[in-house]
Amino acid sequence: MSVRHLYVHLPFCSSRCGYCDFVTVVGRDGEHDRYVGALLAELELERHLLAPTVETVYLGGGTPTLIAPAALRRLLGGLPAAAEVTVEANPETVTPDLAELLAAHATRVSLGAQSFSDRLLRVLDRAARPDDVRRAVAILRDAGIPNLSLDLIYGVPGQTPAALEHDLECALELAPEHISAYELEAKAGTRFTHAHGAELVRQADALEAYFERVVETLTNAGYRWYETANFCRSGERDLRARHNLGYWLGRDYLGLGIGAVSTVAGRRWRNAPSLPRYLAALARGERPEREHEELPTETRALERVMLGLRLDEPLPLAGLEATVDAGELERLAGAGLVERTSRTLSLTPRGRLLGGGVTARLLA
Repeated sequence: MSVRHLYVHLPFCSSRCGYCDFVTVVGRDGEHDRYVGALLAELELERHLLAPTVETVYLGGGTPTLIAPAALRRLLGGLPAAAEVTVEANPETVTPDLAELLAAHATRVSLGAQSFSDRLLRVLDRAARPDDVRRAVAILRDAGIPNLSLDLIYGVPGQTPAALEHDLECALELAPEHISAYELEAKAGTRFTHAHGAELVRQADALEAYFERVVETLTNAGYRWYETANFCRSGERDLRARHNLGYWLGRDYLGLGIGAVSTVAGRRWRNAPSLPRYLAALARGERPEREHEELPTETRALERVMLGLRLDEPLPLAGLEATVDAGELERLAGAGLVERTSRTLSLTPRGRLLGGGVTARLLA
């Protein structure tokens, strides 16, 4: 096999944000060492799937930087070397010692800022305050982290256009190499939808204008809008998130940890989200419990179009022609939302602002 992208899931959190539906566990500090051991054991069981040279490694969560420093050092030291190694971090967990550890093993840190408003951070159940974000950035810079990404969320209940402008201005003042700006998605059944359901409905009317403002502000500041929710500084270095780019380009990837997903050679599997069962299986030298799915050619082509059209580069159409509705393509091109050449397909800037709605119409 020749999988070049490795995802490692660290589920531990100090508390659970009300809008979150990721696979996380709160507390369980005593399980950090055992979990790292299980991750490394799973890696050994699946190492044959990896290419001799891995391109990207991504530690996500949860809060990867919440685990004990010795356990994190052991994990980072046990993973394969890669051109891009990203670690997600929450601002309140960043200390000089942690930053030095990350600088020794990672090439990139993704910091969950979310907002620079105390009020909105409280709405989001975030532990960090705006000054924690600024302090974390300064510490990471002092440690020599060369590539820093900030996560922002817009569409938070009670957010005003002025508050969005403030968040964007504060993020730009920190001059990160990369910014991810996500529309708030509060999944049905989460604590957040129960507490803020009516306000979320009202806020939905503003999301299109907020998205346009995000794109306008960041591109005017010299950032490349290379993916629907992602922006990188323009210049000599290619600062796109190479790991996530692998997903959007339809490449295979291996996922380790509870709830982690892998897609390899036309098959997809997802590890069960149970921490006790995961630890027990790996302790026995067995693979964790998994759900498996075969990916027929039609499904892979559909995903390739859906993900590929999120990018600012044209999507090669070879082998994907049957996935695209020719009549809708002609209508959308006439409306100035899609551009088609003999070999490629892409959304126009206006089409990208409408995003998923345009893509949904294109799919046959």
